[in-house]
Amino acid sequence: MPEIPPSPASAAMLEKRPATRTAELRNLLADDIIRGRLSPGMALEEVEIARRFGVSRTPVREAIRELAATGLVQARAHRSAIVARPSPENLRGMFDVLAELEALCAGFSALRMTAAERRNLQDFHNGLAAVVKSNDPQRYHRMNEQFHGLIYAGSHNDYLAELTTATRTRVSPFSHMQFRTSGRPGLSHAEHDRVVAAILRGDQAAASSEMRAHIATVEIAFERYVESA
Repeated sequence: MPEIPPSPASAAMLEKRPATRTAELRNLLADDIIRGRLSPGMALEEVEIARRFGVSRTPVREAIRELAATGLVQARAHRSAIVARPSPENLRGMFDVLAELEALCAGFSALRMTAAERRNLQDFHNGLAAVVKSNDPQRYHRMNEQFHGLIYAGSHNDYLAELTTATRTRVSPFSHMQFRTSGRPGLSHAEHDRVVAAILRGDQAAASSEMRAHIATVEIAFERYVESA
């Protein structure tokens, strides 16, 4: 694998947030693959990647494992994983499933969230508005994951929450890139606003519909990001 030095921002990101190191490393590698800096068929050498980002091999190994689940990386027994890329059909399928699972969570949340959970969701959503203004897409992405997690929990269906979280994890290396598109965090927050409003008024059908539309827009935003590469 050719030596590709991380940007100063990337290195600082990994150094400052050890608890999220694997997720950040996964997203940085995914972006290199999507952008073509790491080509299909290229071997991902754990030692080289660890040296490149100044981390141990443990988060590198875990990041590669998570990327393999998305189809961006192909794992090989007793050999280094190599760069792959999911077909457009497979990627579309993942987004389709995520949209339906998220819609179920939002609909159930509209019916089942407690008063305290509704207040917490509203407060968290209001806090995201400040992040939009700060123009920090990485921070928005992290808080966006938490926002969706609140809705999963609010569905009060542990099995559904587990399935949705697992699917979101597989899609995350793709979905986070949308926030690098100019203006996307603000649009995402506006879409969230409609989801939150429906949940707070207890409208199951509207909450499901708004969430489904939101995930469809996420897929479109990701495709535009790839096209701009």
